[in-house]
Amino acid sequence: MSQTTQQQTENSAAQGDPLLERLSTSLSEGDDHSPIYMRLAMALADAIDTGQLGHGRSLPGERLLAERLNISRVSVRRAIAELESDGRVSRRHGARTVVQTRVRKSLPNLTGFSADIRARGMEPSFSWLFRGAVVGTMQETMALGLPVQSEVMRLIRVRRADGIPIALERAVVPISILPDAMLVTQSLYETLASLNASPHHGFQRIRADVMSATEAELLQAAPATPMLVADRRCFLEDGRAVEFTETRYNGKVYDFIADLHM
Repeated sequence: MSQTTQQQTENSAAQGDPLLERLSTSLSEGDDHSPIYMRLAMALADAIDTGQLGHGRSLPGERLLAERLNISRVSVRRAIAELESDGRVSRRHGARTVVQTRVRKSLPNLTGFSADIRARGMEPSFSWLFRGAVVGTMQETMALGLPVQSEVMRLIRVRRADGIPIALERAVVPISILPDAMLVTQSLYETLASLNASPHHGFQRIRADVMSATEAELLQAAPATPMLVADRRCFLEDGRAVEFTETRYNGKVYDFIADLHM
C-alpha cells in the first residue's frame, strides 16, 4: 500500500473515531486562554483517566491528530510530552505513543490522612510548610481541570503519626471551592464538608520513588530512602474536581494494606 493510500485509509477510519470526536469537541468548546497544546494534553488526560483510552492502547499518530484537530504537529508533540512527563503515556522507539500500563487497586474508603492514622491506632499531627494561594503548576491545573495559570489553594505539610514524621503532603484545591487556605486548620476533608464540598468519589495511584536530600531532612531519614507516592484526585457529585493531593510516604515506616474478598 502506498503512503498516500495508507494516509487516506487512516483519515477515513478516523472520521467516526469517538476519541477524536471527543478531543475535537473539547478543544472547540474551550473558553479559556490556555495554550492549545495544554488544552489537548488535558483532554487526552481526561480520556485516559475516564477509561476511554485504556492502558496499553496507542494514541492516534501526531499527523492524524494535527490534521483532524486543525492544530500544528508542534502543539501535538508538546501535549504528548506533557502526558509523558506526568507518567500517563510512554513513547517507544519505532512505535506509537501508548497509554502507560499501571496496576490500579481501587481503595474502597475515601478517608483523609488523620482518619487513616487513627484507624491504625496512632495519633496524627502535622506542621505547616506552606498554606496559601499560588499559580498552579501544569500538573496541578491538569489534575483539577483548570486553565493554565489558574490560581489554586496549595497546602503543604509534614504529616506525623505518634510524633514521628512519616509523610510530606501537598494538597491543591480550586479557589472557587476553597476561597481561603486559612480555613483549613486541621482536616482538609472536615473543612470541605463545612463548605458543602465533600468529595463524592475519586481514585488514587500509588508509585515508588526515593527521597531527595530535602525530603529526607524533613522526614528524618537518609537521602535516597524508598518512598511510596500516592496521587489522589477527588470529585464532587457533579463531576467537578475538588482535590488533587500528592502524599510522599517514608516507605520504611508506612505501607498500604487492602482487604481482599472473593
